Amino acid sequence: MSLTKVTFTNPSNQTLTGRLELPTDQHPHNFAIFAHCFTCTKNLGAVRNISRALTAKGFGVLRFDFTGLGESEGDFADTNFSGNVEDLIAAADFLTEQYAAPTLLIGHSLGGAATIFAAAKIKSIRAIATIGAPSDPDHVTHLLKSSIEEIEQHGKAVVNLSGRDFTIKKQFLEDLKTKSLASTVKVLNKALLILHSPQDTTVGIKNAEDIYTAAKHPKSFVSLDGADHLLTNKEDSIYVGNVIAGWATRYVAIPEASVLKSEHHVVAQLDNADGYTTQMKVGSHHMIADEPTEVGGHNFGPTPYELVSAGLAACTAMTIKMYVSRKGWNLQNVEVHTSYDKKHKEDCDNCENPTAKIDTFEREIELKGNLDDAQKAKILEIADKCPVHKTLHTETQVITKLL
Repeated sequence: MSLTKVTFTNPSNQTLTGRLELPTDQHPHNFAIFAHCFTCTKNLGAVRNISRALTAKGFGVLRFDFTGLGESEGDFADTNFSGNVEDLIAAADFLTEQYAAPTLLIGHSLGGAATIFAAAKIKSIRAIATIGAPSDPDHVTHLLKSSIEEIEQHGKAVVNLSGRDFTIKKQFLEDLKTKSLASTVKVLNKALLILHSPQDTTVGIKNAEDIYTAAKHPKSFVSLDGADHLLTNKEDSIYVGNVIAGWATRYVAIPEASVLKSEHHVVAQLDNADGYTTQMKVGSHHMIADEPTEVGGHNFGPTPYELVSAGLAACTAMTIKMYVSRKGWNLQNVEVHTSYDKKHKEDCDNCENPTAKIDTFEREIELKGNLDDAQKAKILEIADKCPVHKTLHTETQVITKLL
């Protein structure tokens, strides 16, 4: 996972702060935006876990703090549900301008309701996933029930939610009353996944039923049996992330990996727009090679010399295993550590001359098992007989021609 701090502005020109999580081994095939729950922040454990599960499946995920919360500017007391929707649209605009238009919206609790309203206004969105979302944004007022009268009489009240004090103004309640989720979801015409726990005591399971009934197909429901509203159990939030990632692939476009065919054992393919990120077919396996970011690569895969070192390490381990198996020796585990560098020849006359350096592979072997000193010495000798080692020490030729 690659994590980057990002900022963008909402329609009121306030700076919102978020974290953009990207896959470590590829460019994102799609971008998603996560809307956190009421008075929560982007750093809630469940939000991070769900985002990382999606990132592991190739999604880029933007999670940010709504206005007045976390690291974002603004006064929470002056915000409302409509403002949350506008923040989501601003986040989508940011991704579209700086990366690529988002195709997936994910919302937790009241953030789930906000994603449905926002999805209706963001053309690029193809799929929405809600987690423990209320079927009516006004449902959140039950959290404020002990303060409703004070808010109505005095225009505002300080409410303690999850151990923190928040000022809630009358305009917040009035804004909620103007929002009809049922009428919005009926004309959404986008794929919808509803995830909800039957044991949710904050937003009852009936809310999931109401959203599902109002929505048109394609719509799906997944029961989060045993989970609480905030998904405080790490396993629950990781499960949610994996489910969303799998479900969404049916509705968002994922580019097909190029099929590399050749009579050779290894094929490397590099497009002009890929930097140094090289698609490879190694035998019947597919992998990526790359260069570090400091030399212009994306660090999505091992470097060419790391691949050569890996070949030497693997061949050494296999050769040792084959030998001791024939001998019947007690070797439980072998680790081969290799690295590559250019170093001065031990007998160089002019060490300042670049030609005095030689390609050097350093190899260290760790043996675990019941072996005596004579057996260990023989294994060290056998290591030098591995086929890749021999190839590196003998004269080789590379015959190149155009296809």
